[in-house]
Amino acid sequence: MPQTTEKVARPAVVAPPSPRTRAPRRVRLRGMATPWLFLAAPLALLIVFTYAPVANMLAYSFTDWDGVGPELNYTGADNYVEIFTRPELFRVFFVSAYYLAASAVQIAAALYFATILSFNIRFRNFFKGVLFFPYLINGVAIGFVFLYFFQDGGTLDSVLALFGYESDRAWLGTSTSANISLAGVSVWRYMGLNFVLFLGAIQSIPGELYEAAELDGANRWHQFRYIIAPGIKPVLSLSVILSISGSLSVFEIPYIMTGGATGTETFVIQTVDLAFRFNKTGLASAAAVVLLLIILAVTWVQRRLVPDDKVDLT
Repeated sequence: MPQTTEKVARPAVVAPPSPRTRAPRRVRLRGMATPWLFLAAPLALLIVFTYAPVANMLAYSFTDWDGVGPELNYTGADNYVEIFTRPELFRVFFVSAYYLAASAVQIAAALYFATILSFNIRFRNFFKGVLFFPYLINGVAIGFVFLYFFQDGGTLDSVLALFGYESDRAWLGTSTSANISLAGVSVWRYMGLNFVLFLGAIQSIPGELYEAAELDGANRWHQFRYIIAPGIKPVLSLSVILSISGSLSVFEIPYIMTGGATGTETFVIQTVDLAFRFNKTGLASAAAVVLLLIILAVTWVQRRLVPDDKVDLT
């Protein structure tokens, strides 16, 4: 029998990889410089309008500058000593307690409405607009509107009269009622911001989790407790930080409505008066630095107590 010869397949010869050609130096430098070109404008604005003024404020806090003349006499830490040794300069922080309590009400209300409107209910888009609209209004306009709202015989007294309650109270006449009224205005104005933050965080939670929870028999409260609350924890932490810092630096509404009278003066109003009424820019700058440090310290403590952990709902 004739012998059959088998052909043995030879492995294909693979050409060695060619060395990677490096981009020209000019192209590489251009690629490195491109991100900085996009960042140049915002960095310039940030330096000019944020960091440079803060640096100047810090420098002025060690002088007796009156804000008008060119003379700046270095006084060391005298301004800071005066701030911490004059109780009336720190007594105004007690007013911030009203706004801090109002912030808790504001966050709770915003979280409630965000949770309700995250589900499929009728006219929810209309209610979203109603809740967010106050945040879009200018603060000065809000101050003048509510100034008429709380005045004697104004809107509030007229509404109460419809229900048979004749009020002879001057709503902005005493320290307690004035601060409660002003804090209520801040709740009405800023609740829309927290509402939008919470609503966006809730809607970012995957819908499959709600479907699985409903199959397991979970009601709305269980869905909020085990899905919504853990899922929006970072946004909730951010809202608490913003609320605390805002409570310590309230200015717009009390300044427009009362000018700081009847015990409604806040730390920021006091700082503005020191700078522009009494021409003590150096002392006002020191007060602003102290407020900045207090806000940073409170934020740091809050971040330590409630760390921003990664959310895992699986």
